[in-house]
Amino acid sequence: QVQLVESGGGLVQAGGSLRLSCAASGGAFSTYAMAWFRQVPGKEREFVACISGFGPITRYADSVKGRFTISRDNAKNTVWLQMNSLKPEDTAVYYCAARSWDGLLSQKAVEFRYWGQGTQVTVSS
Repeated sequence: QVQLVESGGGLVQAGGSLRLSCAASGGAFSTYAMAWFRQVPGKEREFVACISGFGPITRYADSVKGRFTISRDNAKNTVWLQMNSLKPEDTAVYYCAARSWDGLLSQKAVEFRYWGQGTQVTVSS
């Protein structure tokens, strides 16, 4: 059983930056692909970024490409999402997610088994 705890959300003005953290426990962290999703009320959970278990393979949603960076430190059991040039449309609850690494980078929420509780990111215009 893997437990995920996000932190780092908050209120920021458009154009600003935030860094989200996700601390994992209870499993072999390096054997999990990690991802960030986001959700606004009334909408489905949306893929943001993902990273492979062992190597630096990453994928991003088109809406955040060039502005967000996902990274991980397996020694610290932590994954981060650096968010720059934030826009009001980035406002959402951001969730960290994990799935066993099988060589495929999934962008589908249903394929991730473990989830954090979410952290609110609000970008004011």
